[in-house]
Amino acid sequence: MAKMTMVQALNLALKQEMEKDDRVIVLGEDVGQDGGVFRVTEGLVDQFGEQRVLDTPLAEAGIVGMSIGMAAFGLRPVCEIQFSGFSYQAFHQTENHAARLRWRSQGRFSVPMVLRMPYSGGVRALEHHSESREVYYAHTPGLKMVIPSGPRNARALLVSAIRDPDPVVFYESKALYRAFREEVPEEEETFPIGKSQIVREGSDITLVSYGSMMRPTLEAAEILKEKETVDAEVVDLLTLSPLDDSLFTESVRKTGRAVIIHEAPRSYGPGAEIVSKLVDKSFYYLEAPIGRVTGFDVVIPLFSRESHYIPNAQRIVRAARNVLKTAA
Repeated sequence: MAKMTMVQALNLALKQEMEKDDRVIVLGEDVGQDGGVFRVTEGLVDQFGEQRVLDTPLAEAGIVGMSIGMAAFGLRPVCEIQFSGFSYQAFHQTENHAARLRWRSQGRFSVPMVLRMPYSGGVRALEHHSESREVYYAHTPGLKMVIPSGPRNARALLVSAIRDPDPVVFYESKALYRAFREEVPEEEETFPIGKSQIVREGSDITLVSYGSMMRPTLEAAEILKEKETVDAEVVDLLTLSPLDDSLFTESVRKTGRAVIIHEAPRSYGPGAEIVSKLVDKSFYYLEAPIGRVTGFDVVIPLFSRESHYIPNAQRIVRAARNVLKTAA
């Protein structure tokens, strides 16, 4: 199998799905001739032409609104917002129409579209370019919220998202785009939306994370093993809505302890819902209060100071140590 970056794996998913199904359309700002701001759509316009790879005006509401119309009438648009911080200009289209059309039409219409957007910090970007606001979409009924953590699962999840009958918001971490390579099979591969995955087995504590935070979480697990002889189990959520709580609640029943890690701000963040699920389903198995390592309740800082905002392996290790030494 070829080793690919996340950018290459996403490009492969788009290319293969466009070859397989001529209803798949790619649209967004600079996705055609420029191949997208991060080059995820590079080469697609040369292969499929300007009728299927559409460069749009800088109008997020127009991009999403047009995609909704395309999807409702038989196409499968994959639209790109250059940065997730620009998606708010299209939130009324996303919430009022994409998320509600199946319900509003009593099932007569569905909206099989994918809304791709880079999120997260770690690349020293400008304001509005580094947000982690996944909870907005995970909180919205009618939307599915997917966040891959590496090249292989990004490719598999994007294929599943394109084939899904309902709208899927697909977050891609900028910090992971070219951070590392994984083996990605040339042949078709999918991963079900709404399923999480145990990526490291352990018995002493459960670490739950997703997207950009999986790499520091796995690094923290290795540090705990090497320096503390603590065997951490790591759960990658992959999808925030619908949230698969079966793996992490079962894992905590085994380990008795948990730390939740995400880059989004802490208050009302995804971690709060995960903690709630653990309390509902695994409360009597907990041996210590649940820890959280998150972003702070401020706008993510610019440039070098963002490193103080984004959770890293050291913060995760400290939180795990606190949970391990505390009794419920």
